[in-house]
Amino acid sequence: MQANEGKALETSVDGKSYARIPLRTRVVMPDDDLDAIITEYAKDAVQPGDLLFVTEKIVAITQGRSYRLDEIKPRKLALFLSKYVTRTPYGIGLGMPETMEMALRECGTPRILFAAAVSAVTKAFGRKGDFYRIAGDKARAIDGPTKHTIPPYNEAVVLGPKDPEGVAAHLKTLIGGQAEVAVVDINDLGGNILGSTLDKAGELRLVKILGDNPLGQGLESTPLGIVRAV
Repeated sequence: MQANEGKALETSVDGKSYARIPLRTRVVMPDDDLDAIITEYAKDAVQPGDLLFVTEKIVAITQGRSYRLDEIKPRKLALFLSKYVTRTPYGIGLGMPETMEMALRECGTPRILFAAAVSAVTKAFGRKGDFYRIAGDKARAIDGPTKHTIPPYNEAVVLGPKDPEGVAAHLKTLIGGQAEVAVVDINDLGGNILGSTLDKAGELRLVKILGDNPLGQGLESTPLGIVRAV
């Protein structure tokens, strides 16, 4: 096993050490079957007591929730709102008209407008993050293209996955029930557990374990990983 560039294979959380094992795959495409991907790349690698974590992006892609940029026609409101979103080196978020348009469709125009209004007020007082807190996980999970994104997703918008809790439960059964499973949205700014077979304490611990984003941010082609106590 080999760590992604700049990432350590092991970390310590609450006095315990864990290995984070990235699983390299081919590029997952919209016509791929998630069960087949997990069976091919993860099923034999998982050991009893492990935790298999799956990026929300490949779950969403296999659910048909990726859209080419030329398929998305942003409305004027999306053009306007996207101008006020802070972009980071780690992801464009809703800072482009196409991703904002998909947020309006996913979350509803009233919710996005309310989130934008509250955020505009609280930012003036130095508070950050209210937009996504109000817009919710659906908005936070939308991925836009960056220069580091693997083709063809460097020209696509990927929404968050449907029913990540159900997906995690299904994948646990698929791998024989010998490991817990989590669908995660992790990047270099932090992370969220979108659905898992863990309890809340386990999810909070997993966020700490994956806090430095061991799968990497772009071209690594490691959309799966294993956490193993060592």
